[in-house]
Amino acid sequence: MTQAQTCQWTGRSGTVYQHSVYPIGQTFDPVPGNYIFARVVEGKWSAVYIGQTADLSERFDTHHKMQCIRARGATHIHAHRNNGGEQARLAEEADLAANYNPPCNG
Repeated sequence: MTQAQTCQWTGRSGTVYQHSVYPIGQTFDPVPGNYIFARVVEGKWSAVYIGQTADLSERFDTHHKMQCIRARGATHIHAHRNNGGEQARLAEEADLAANYNPPCNG
């Protein structure tokens, strides 16, 4: 994986999560993590969808929300390795979604 840049996302709790930024279509190692489909709006990243997975190497082009993600103009996927188990990934997903209210999470 070639890392282009990083981005910090803050949950409603105030916890800051550092994500690596990749273009949509990037392949990942088979590790657990959280991810954000995002686009740039007025010079800043805007979350389109926030999720979690036990395996970041899964193909995102078959994601169940991909139609919404594409329609909302997402261009990148922000990935954060999270080895804390499913409960930790779900907690991070909920914390971030509560703060950003991404349109495709509804």
